[in-house]
Amino acid sequence: MSADQSNFGPSAILTPANLLTLGRIAAAPVVVVLFLHPGPSWILVGLWFVVSVSDGIDGWVARKMGATRSGAFLDPLADKVAVLAAFSVLVYQSRISWIPVAIVALREIAMSFYRSYAARRGVSIPARKTAKAKTFVQDSAIGLACLPVLVHHNIVIVVALWLAVALTVFTGVQYLLDGKKVMDLRVK
Repeated sequence: MSADQSNFGPSAILTPANLLTLGRIAAAPVVVVLFLHPGPSWILVGLWFVVSVSDGIDGWVARKMGATRSGAFLDPLADKVAVLAAFSVLVYQSRISWIPVAIVALREIAMSFYRSYAARRGVSIPARKTAKAKTFVQDSAIGLACLPVLVHHNIVIVVALWLAVALTVFTGVQYLLDGKKVMDLRVK
């Protein structure tokens, strides 16, 4: 199928890619429950791996079968829900500080508002490869926290988390500059 052909129109909601995305959203509470009881386990590692990998799979499916506006909204929402739910439970368990989680949450909220603002002006801000790296490092930090062998080695998780925070802030600045550049061009 060529890039200009699609199995679904841009307003379609129940697409295979969106179903995968909704599955990631539905898995977030299960991740939280498993973190709380029994805690880090190989089952949790497996579930988090599926949640993380399904992010790439739903993007691939959307590109092959046709991207939709609902998918463009739901996919980043699923990322935020899964990551922030897992980070929040780690804060609750005192395994990580609330400060990096607050930074990630503020960036995600700010970017959602900024993208909405840009979209109302007809500007789309595409994802960069660095944003995909940010998601990978965030998912990796959570994946490390799922590992039962690291329960008493939080320094590994904290280092991965702060690396994720650095990439989160960096990509936020990139998006702001990308959007500003496009909006400035439209004004000229």
